[in-house]
Amino acid sequence: MEDKIRVILVTDGDVCAKKAIEVATKNIGGRCISRSGGNPTPITAKEIIELVKKAKGDPVVVMVDDEGNENEGIGEKILCEIVVSHAIEVLGVVVVASNTKDVEGVHPDFCIDADGNIIDTPVDKDGNPTLDKVLYGDTVDVVETCKVPIVIGIGDVGKMQGKDDRRKGAPIMTKALQEIMNRSGNKNHKSS
Repeated sequence: MEDKIRVILVTDGDVCAKKAIEVATKNIGGRCISRSGGNPTPITAKEIIELVKKAKGDPVVVMVDDEGNENEGIGEKILCEIVVSHAIEVLGVVVVASNTKDVEGVHPDFCIDADGNIIDTPVDKDGNPTLDKVLYGDTVDVVETCKVPIVIGIGDVGKMQGKDDRRKGAPIMTKALQEIMNRSGNKNHKSS
C-alpha cells in the first residue's frame, strides 16, 4: 500500500496570501501547490490531488478559497474532496479569519494572534483576539463536518497590519504550519 501524501490546507488564496503561504511553506521545508492559489480557487479538487501526487516535498500545502461566498463555495467543496481522498492524509487546516458575515464559523483547536501567541480564543482578520465563540471566515463553515485532526485559526494571511508580511518571512503563517507539523508528531521536520 502506498504511503499517503501529507497535506496541510489553508483557507485563503488571494495574491497576498499566496505569496506569504509560499514563503511559509519554504520555511518549514514543504512544497506549496501554487496553482491552488486564487480567489476563488481556480482549479478542481481532482487537479489539485494530481498536483499533490507529483509534488516533491513534505508536507504539501494547498490553498482553498471561496472568494467571500458565505454559502458553500468552491473552496469548501474542494476542501472536503481533498479530506476524503484516499491518496492524502490531511494533517490539519489553517482557517483564516475574514469579515464575512452570515456564516456559522468554526471552532478552532486554538489560534495564533498577530503577535505569534498561541491563544484559546478566536481571532479577527487583523489577528486580534475576539470575544466570539467561533472564528468567522468565508471558507471555514465546512471544516468541522469534514473531520480534520487539527484546526488552527489565524488572521488574514500575509497581512495582519504588516505582522505577517512575506518580506518578514510570513511569521504567523509559518508558525501555524509548524504547529500542525509539531502536533502531528513531526518535531522540527525538514525535508532535504
